[in-house]
Formats: sequence, structure tokens, C-alpha cells
Amino acid sequence: MALALDDPLPWLRRTSLAEAVSYLLLLGIAMPLKYACGQPLAVTVFGMVHGVLFLLLVWLLVRAHIDRGWPVRRLLLVFVAALVPIWPFVLDRRLRGWIAATPAAGG
Repeated sequence: MALALDDPLPWLRRTSLAEAVSYLLLLGIAMPLKYACGQPLAVTVFGMVHGVLFLLLVWLLVRAHIDRGWPVRRLLLVFVAALVPIWPFVLDRRLRGWIAATPAAGG
């Protein structure tokens, strides 16, 4: 079964939230385990997951611009929100509105 990525916008929202959760897990669980308990494995695992999700988010932002015509200012807002642990959750309502207001792909 192939993964349909024809429309990057729903994937952008999902990835934004997953990336935010991975960031919180990295900061809230993995980093304390490394520095308070001397167990760096959690940072290695959560860091890799977070890094992959962040790169996927950047790729989906580029696709949202190229495929769906999202303005650069909106892309920058989503990108900067990904750098601050709680912002993607705050921005999610607006992101849902932008996705709903964007005309369907190919139409």
C-alpha cells in the first residue's frame, strides 16, 4: 500500500504536531535522563526522531509553497513555530483554518 502524499497540507499539520511532541519529549524526558541520570541513549533516540520529523516538516513546507501556493510569510511562521516547543500547538488552530481555506489541489 503506497503512502499518498499528493496533498502536503494534511501531512504538514500532522508532522507539525508530531514534531512538537518529539521536541517536548526530547526536552522534557531525554535531556533530563542524560544530564541527571547519565543515560544518553534517550537523547540519541529522541534526537534522531525529532531531527527526521523536523526535516520532513521543512520538506512539507517547501511542497506547500510549490504545490499549493502558500505564501512565504506563512511558511516562515510555521517554521519559526517549530523552533519553540509550545508554539505548534498554539498555531494549530490557525493552520487548520489555512488548510481549509486553501483550494483543493488541481482545482
